[in-house]
Amino acid sequence: MSGRFSLSATSSSSLLPCCLSLKRLSHLHHSPKPNHHRLLPDFLRAKTRRFSTIKSASVSSMAEDNDGTVKQQIAKLFETSLRITIPDEPSLEPLVVKCTGKFGDYQCNNAMSCWAKVKGKKTEFKGPPSIGQAIANNLPESEMIESCSIAGPGFVNVVLPNKWIAKSIQKMLEKGIGIWAPRLRVSRAVVDFSSPNIAKEMHVGHLRSTIIGDTIARMLEYSNVEVLRRNHVGDWGTQFGMLIEYMFEKFPDWENAGEQAIGDLQAFYKASKLKFDADPVFKEKAQQAVVLLQGGNEKYRKAWSTICEISRREFHQVYERLGVSLEEKGESFYNPYIPKVLEGLTNQGLIVESEGARVIVIEGKQIPLIVVKSDGGYNYASTDLTALWYRLNEEKAEWIIYVTDVGQKLHFDMFFTAAKLAGWLPADENLYPKTSHVDFGLVLGDDKKRFRTRSSEVVRLVDLLDEAKTRCKAELVERGKSLEWTAEELEQNAEAIGYGAVKYADLKNNRSTNYTFSFDQMLNDKGNTAVYLQYAHARICSIIRKSGKDIEELKKTGTIVLGHAEERTLGLHLQFAEVVEEACMNLLPNVLCEYLYNLSEHFTRFYSECKVVGSPEETSRLLLCEATAVVMRQCFHLLGIVPVYKI
Repeated sequence: MSGRFSLSATSSSSLLPCCLSLKRLSHLHHSPKPNHHRLLPDFLRAKTRRFSTIKSASVSSMAEDNDGTVKQQIAKLFETSLRITIPDEPSLEPLVVKCTGKFGDYQCNNAMSCWAKVKGKKTEFKGPPSIGQAIANNLPESEMIESCSIAGPGFVNVVLPNKWIAKSIQKMLEKGIGIWAPRLRVSRAVVDFSSPNIAKEMHVGHLRSTIIGDTIARMLEYSNVEVLRRNHVGDWGTQFGMLIEYMFEKFPDWENAGEQAIGDLQAFYKASKLKFDADPVFKEKAQQAVVLLQGGNEKYRKAWSTICEISRREFHQVYERLGVSLEEKGESFYNPYIPKVLEGLTNQGLIVESEGARVIVIEGKQIPLIVVKSDGGYNYASTDLTALWYRLNEEKAEWIIYVTDVGQKLHFDMFFTAAKLAGWLPADENLYPKTSHVDFGLVLGDDKKRFRTRSSEVVRLVDLLDEAKTRCKAELVERGKSLEWTAEELEQNAEAIGYGAVKYADLKNNRSTNYTFSFDQMLNDKGNTAVYLQYAHARICSIIRKSGKDIEELKKTGTIVLGHAEERTLGLHLQFAEVVEEACMNLLPNVLCEYLYNLSEHFTRFYSECKVVGSPEETSRLLLCEATAVVMRQCFHLLGIVPVYKI
């Protein structure tokens, strides 16, 4: 069976339990052998799952210092006011948004909806504006509110006090960036991403799934969600019969020859495929090899294990470069569970016979969801349904997120619908547990076609990353950095900037769209690029270093004062928890990228207007510089980018 980059139905029949052992590498973890005797006989308990809308918040060491986002804190104040203003409507939820104009920082927009509820009844109000005024008047006293004003049809604009903004920033510097983490309604999530095929090299097509999935996982982890990072590799299927038989023919002494005998696994795969297509005798042997492998033949299982291990080591090279951590639970892990899961769905009356195959009929779709092929073999849908069942019942996940290309949208739509029909998921998208398909577009070349080499081969991901580092290193050497830095510093910075540039060039785009891959563009130090942002961060660090002040000491003794308009604008923009929350809940990393770029622009304006070193306000402004650097570093971390401190 293929991994996440194909909708091929080619697959195997029911398998015996199998799972390989692999040392827990720092970037690629292989799941332990599952206890298949723990298959629950009361499978249909999923039908009686209690669906919920609010999840208990995860507990962290900084929880007591985390008051929620600014918007959440403002909303609590307006909630109190609404209970007083419209006491007969206790279910009213405050509608608070961040202001984009110059009349306030936040705005409450409940007046019009409140008027719709009281209009025609005995009421003291004469329209939305009077309700808006009452909402403002009934706000409890709070150090968060400097002033309120009413605009248009009762919009209540709120201005935050400079002193409160400054105090919030100082608290963050003292307690750590963790106290600004958003509070989400979910406590445990699965993020299924990367998912390459065993025996095939990772190429540029895997880039988006890997880095988008990693960023989503990082944002959720920062938000105190327990994240199960799953690598659903394609490690089972008919192609292994071909590979194993070819290995036996080429290397009769394969057990002693070691991994070096196979060499380039991609070339080995191509050679075995050519022989499979051209030699009927070999093809028959390969098909028989699949039967032996599925039957648990020790020799064939060992050969399969060897091939899988070689692939994992190659994958590890990519994950290590990207700084991505994953735990592997591939197709072979779930295969032993499939019969029980399908039996349960059959007992529910969801699976029916159709032209020799077994399918689930999805209303509104022209084709059914095939779960057992006409030859009796399982496929992509049967594995995915089983994996979802496992994640809900065994791993107790509340949110399961799949990161694959947009071409698989139909499959996930049908698969999610089938899970709802089974009662595994609620029909209401706002309730948990829930599933989400994070789709993404293609990586294009300059010709606006799928990104390939000049010989029309797919671009190996290792080669792409190495090229980014090489180009970045050459640019740094040209700027004379090889004379200023040690060889180790040069390598580390070239790697951080080069790999970060590749990631950011992808993540800054709306993931659903295609984007054009261009080294020249992504390594540009001007505009919305990672290189520009790295320079901006390094410049802030340089300002602090050149001041000669101990910034850690200033955090303890200094005070932030937002006396200048640009200081206030920067201070307000630093409150980034709402941005992370939006990026998390909508699964859009580009929202965080846009924030980060805007933050660098706000800092530039602040620095051009407000002298830092040597000014009467030096201590306060150095602390603002440090706060900006801390937030930038946290954004870099969430995007999987290693910050540089000097360029």
